[in-house]
Amino acid sequence: MKKVLQLVSNDFEDLELWCPVMRLREEGVQVDLVAEVPGLYHGKYGVPCEVEMSFNDVNADDYAGILVPGGWAPDKLRRFSKVLQLVSDMDKAEKLIGQICHAGWVLASAGILQGRRVTSTPGIKDDLANAGAIWVDEPCVIDRNIVSARRPPDIPVYMKALAEKLRDK
Repeated sequence: MKKVLQLVSNDFEDLELWCPVMRLREEGVQVDLVAEVPGLYHGKYGVPCEVEMSFNDVNADDYAGILVPGGWAPDKLRRFSKVLQLVSDMDKAEKLIGQICHAGWVLASAGILQGRRVTSTPGIKDDLANAGAIWVDEPCVIDRNIVSARRPPDIPVYMKALAEKLRDK
């Protein structure tokens, strides 16, 4: 069974966290929810998320990929060196990295966007370009191991790409 990490922090975009978790679990993927500390977190619209693992206790070697939700959570997540290390390690191993909406902030802070083609919510396009990314306004973009999407209306195409990428590994 393949295993994927789903990063969590308060104010995640509810659909951008839960749709990938549920869809990949339907595919038979084990999705482990990880945050700074185990406990209850809430999305922007109040949807709860119970986390049982700290990202400080996981190793990128044990997973096939990592998912970063959008919302305001990425601005918090990118402040943790362990999160940046996990993303960097996943990228070096060419493992799946899924990012949607504001999640690109985490990848920018991890320093992995130089020359990479990605999309995001238009509000952070300058941040991604300043981190060296080639930003495009498309529903979903795949650049090697990075799968990126703009926002909730793009979730169907984003989920299809994530599932296909995991099947290919």
